[in-house]
Amino acid sequence: MTSLGTAKTTAPSPPRTALPRSYLYWLAGTRVSLAGDAALYFALGWAASAHGGRTAALVLTAITLPRTVFLLLGGAVGDRFGARRVMITGDVAMLATVLALAVAVRLWGTPPWMLIGFAVVVGTVDAFYLPATGSMPRRLVSEEQLPRALALQQAGGQVAALLGAPLGAVLVAVAGLSGAALVDAVSFAAVLAVMVWVRPRAEAERSPRSESLLAGIADGVRIAATDSVLRTALLLTATAAAGLLPAVALLGPLLARAGDWGPGSAGLVAAGQGAGILLAALSAARLGPMRRIGVGASLGLGLAAAGLAGLAAAAVPGAAVAAAGVVGAGSGMFACHIGPLVLAGAPDTHLSRIQSLLTLVQSLALVVANNVLGWFAHAAGARSAIALCAVLGGAAGIAGLASPSLRGLHKTGSQDGS
Repeated sequence: MTSLGTAKTTAPSPPRTALPRSYLYWLAGTRVSLAGDAALYFALGWAASAHGGRTAALVLTAITLPRTVFLLLGGAVGDRFGARRVMITGDVAMLATVLALAVAVRLWGTPPWMLIGFAVVVGTVDAFYLPATGSMPRRLVSEEQLPRALALQQAGGQVAALLGAPLGAVLVAVAGLSGAALVDAVSFAAVLAVMVWVRPRAEAERSPRSESLLAGIADGVRIAATDSVLRTALLLTATAAAGLLPAVALLGPLLARAGDWGPGSAGLVAAGQGAGILLAALSAARLGPMRRIGVGASLGLGLAAAGLAGLAAAAVPGAAVAAAGVVGAGSGMFACHIGPLVLAGAPDTHLSRIQSLLTLVQSLALVVANNVLGWFAHAAGARSAIALCAVLGGAAGIAGLASPSLRGLHKTGSQDGS
């Protein structure tokens, strides 16, 4: 049995309604905050790089390590105390932290210990904030609106990511890390104001106070492991993270270096992927997902695998950019179908915990894949490593299509049969 499964009905689909104003305000606020974060992270990385590669790596690790370690705890806290309350607390904490960073940089510059300490705070807050914010669309829109809402969220996130790094570069040139921190503080103030104003349609049922947080974590893992749809979706997400995410970010520059294309071409390949993701997200926001949402997720993996095969065979930069666009379109198609599938399938009492698992499986898969693919590219070449990613993505797509729990799943959560 699956938490998504209900009897199939033949009633016509209701007319599409506009997304709630509360959701649109929340989306605008969080996307502004994402752009501010992206700008600050660029500035932080730039400041860390002045101390050498090892320090820069330590700063990045100081963000990702506590985020990964505390994610499941963050999900349990979100379900216990409420996602909105956790987000407000996280926004207040980050607003105070980035303001303190701006002052500290003015007083002491950018010593490594300070950069690492700030990164630890960011990673720790993220561990609690990400599961909470990931569950908010379910709390603000109806189930029928969820796929469009998440597609619009992904499109906004992609735009924020595309704008954030150039904004960070400008801020570094004009005002340094301190200026970037002040701009990010403004973005946190904006999203904090939105969160104080926004109220969920109905407060979701919370996990019982008598249950320990450790027991709550274990119960979230149990729900995901025993639900056939959630289990399959999380496995496909981990596979997609391992096969798709490193292909352009890690292997794209290696491919450009091997072909003597130069850094500009490597940047265009990454931009091609971003444009593909954005196009897929906008299309899903406008047209909605495929009727069989599980099939749509699997076909997205297949499309991305085809793009990876083209990228591995690309002989000139133009072909690589086009192939990366296909990879991005397939990745975006997968995300726009798997996101609402997971969020709609989570019980009301476990929304943040399931979101923490979704983030965790991606993070762990990416950590492993980056190291394995980096080693494989060194031994066999970037093209062979990208081809391996194509095989992995294609196999995941086939596995998704072969899964009965996903294949018959409709976008409203119903399944063929009973």
